[in-house]
Formats: sequence, structure tokens, C-alpha cells
Amino acid sequence: MTEALPQPGDVLYVGGAASVQFQGERSLTFRVIRVDPRITYDGWLWIDGYVLGPSGDAIERRVIFVRREGLRKRP
Repeated sequence: MTEALPQPGDVLYVGGAASVQFQGERSLTFRVIRVDPRITYDGWLWIDGYVLGPSGDAIERRVIFVRREGLRKRP
């Protein structure tokens, strides 16, 4: 996902490549609500959205700080 910013409705796999805080069992599936437009560290984003449970239902709303290159779009 190195070219385009995540878009509202995108479902992403967020793991250790996106940030060390999401390594291993702490990885999550995340549905994007919005990407914060403010400029931050080069290659990093604040993303607002929902953590999805195993059934695909939203279980928690969060704002996460991640490396754009580490995000993986899920089908």
C-alpha cells in the first residue's frame, strides 16, 4: 500500500511492519474511517477507524499511528 493513502471503508491488516506495537498477537484488522491530514513524520499516518473482530464486526474504535508502507489491504 505504498502508493495511495488508505481510504474510508478500506480494511487493513496492521501488524509489526506498520508499528512495533502491533507485532505478533497484537496485530489487528482495521476498517478505516479517515486518515488525519496533518503532516507528521515522513511515511507515518494517524488513522481513525474500527478494530474488527473475527466475524468482521467492529469491536473497538481507535486512532492508530502507523507506517504507511507497513499497511496491508485486505480483500
